[in-house]
Amino acid sequence: MAKSSLNPHRGSDFRDFLAADGLLEEADTLAWKKAVALQLRQLLEKNAITKSEMAARMKTSRAAVERLLDESNPSVTLLTLSKAARALNRRLSVKLVSA
Repeated sequence: MAKSSLNPHRGSDFRDFLAADGLLEEADTLAWKKAVALQLRQLLEKNAITKSEMAARMKTSRAAVERLLDESNPSVTLLTLSKAARALNRRLSVKLVSA
């Protein structure tokens, strides 16, 4: 028996739920930070760069690198991201898109 693709009992999506509770922006920010931290971790691993070496390349502390790689800490500046990108021979790209 084939199931109907339209479910009359289906409610709003999760983004609607988060928006209604005023949590959507925070959730989006944390998702963005998680993606950036994952990408940075992958680049560090691929290039066999330690956190201490990354800190030296960025001319910052190892604690600052730890904060940058912490998925749950959304506090990161464009300057810090730019330094991290340069330390990994990358370029930072940021764009504004329609909401």
